[in-house]
Amino acid sequence: METNNEKVLYTAFTKTTGGRTGTSKSSDGELDIILSSPGSNRPGTNPEQLFAAGWSACFIGAMGKAASNLEIKLPADHYVDTEIDLVLTDDGYELKARLNISLPGIDREVAQKVIEGASLTCPYSKAIKGNVKTEYNLI
Repeated sequence: METNNEKVLYTAFTKTTGGRTGTSKSSDGELDIILSSPGSNRPGTNPEQLFAAGWSACFIGAMGKAASNLEIKLPADHYVDTEIDLVLTDDGYELKARLNISLPGIDREVAQKVIEGASLTCPYSKAIKGNVKTEYNLI
C-alpha cells in the first residue's frame, strides 16, 4: 500500500521458472541465471546465495549512510560476509542469518554504532526484522 509521501525509486522485474531447479531472468537482461538447490552439486546458484549477496550489498550502502551521519568515512577495505542458513524445523523451513562485518581501523564502539544505524535503515534488514533470526557480528 502506498502512502502520500512514498516514492518508488526502482522496481526489479524477474521471471523465474522451475523453482529451485529452474532459471531466473531480469527484464533488462542483466540477470540470467540457472538455479539449483543448496547442496545438489548441480550448476547454478540458489536463492539463499542471491539473498546473501543482495542483503550484503544493501547493508554496505546503509553503513555508508550511517557513517556519514556519524561524520566518519568507511575504510576502503570494509566488507560484509553474509551467511544465510536454510533450516528445517518442526514448523517447516526457516532462514537464519549472520552478517559478519569488517570495518578495519574504526574504533569498535563507533563501528558498532555504524552497524546499528545500518540495521535500522537497510531495507533488507527492515524487511526480515522479527522474521529471521539475525546476528550482526563485528569481525
